[in-house]
Amino acid sequence: MRRNYSRVLGTVGLAAAMFAAAGCQDSGGGNTGSTAAAGCGGKIAIFGAFTGDNAGLVIPSLNGAKLAIKQHNAANADCQITLQEFDTQGDAAQATPIASQVAGDPSFLGVIGGHFSGESDATMPVYEAAGLAMVSPSATRTDLTAKGNKSFFRVVGNDGTQAGAVSTYLKSQNAAKVFMIDDGSAYGAGITAELEKNLGTSLAGKDKIQEKQAQFDATISKIKAAQADFVFYGGYTREAAPLVRQMRAAGVQAKFVGPDGLYDPAFPQGAQSGAEGAIITCPCLPAAKAGGTFSADYEKEYKIAPGSYGAEGFDGAMIYIDAFKAGKKSRADILAFVKAYDKQGVSKYIKFAENGDVDPTKVVIWSYQVKGTTFEPLQELKLS
Repeated sequence: MRRNYSRVLGTVGLAAAMFAAAGCQDSGGGNTGSTAAAGCGGKIAIFGAFTGDNAGLVIPSLNGAKLAIKQHNAANADCQITLQEFDTQGDAAQATPIASQVAGDPSFLGVIGGHFSGESDATMPVYEAAGLAMVSPSATRTDLTAKGNKSFFRVVGNDGTQAGAVSTYLKSQNAAKVFMIDDGSAYGAGITAELEKNLGTSLAGKDKIQEKQAQFDATISKIKAAQADFVFYGGYTREAAPLVRQMRAAGVQAKFVGPDGLYDPAFPQGAQSGAEGAIITCPCLPAAKAGGTFSADYEKEYKIAPGSYGAEGFDGAMIYIDAFKAGKKSRADILAFVKAYDKQGVSKYIKFAENGDVDPTKVVIWSYQVKGTTFEPLQELKLS
């Protein structure tokens, strides 16, 4: 099947694209008194798994970004911004040629993404070489910001902070024997490795499955042999749903815990009743906790409450909106603006450390419990 790699948000028109292609040239005089004058606006890209098995994790972020741009364009006729979507299905192999396409097109002045860690890792060098800022709403693997990259930023906490919060939760539940599983992805292997640092003697065993695996008899036998009272799964929905369904069918009653990769409606739907009571952690806010009118606006626009990373996607877009409104007209100017960003967002106060991580004192991790096909917020988890 041929994938639709790009769609343009709204009908902002040829004029906005011409502004971007022309570098948003100022109308003269260097006057900065009116930031929404001729010369304001431009084009940004957003990429991620907008279709495919794990799209449910990413669509709220995409919708949040689209909402921010739509609201801005409606209120600023002379400062139009184009958001162009690129569907990678979360696959690094698909994301890399897209990165080359975006980087090679001078009309693009910034990027929202990646949404998954693997695609982010694969494309970071391409965007850095092109001088394009990357603002990720949800790529959490800890080492993404340990590589010395100067153009990658994320508005969420990393796997190290989430693993610390998961460890604190497990200790509060008196977890004696924790069995860990990861799906072999960059994200899954990363989050389980971080958690292992915190478990100590409560680690009862671990196993690695493969992406697209469908039968889990061997892993379930290991869980039984370990007499685990908790199972932690690092990875995405595609494998987690049949895994937990088969666990329950085999009589395994251990409490199932997973990180943000499972905050996806497809997880409880695919796991059926097997997911009931599962605990999902996420460095993302419950909808009711988001600032301003974001949640009400999102629900009005999409007829559904914001899911995982909806507020963070909105914040990612707002960083670029603020850059354009401040008169930034080039990749270099926008990259410098993102580095220096210092402002309250709807998900948290956003200010980046030198390595591109959001200020760790502003990171929040929440636990959610699966009830039926929904994720109900439980509590904010303390970071260990």
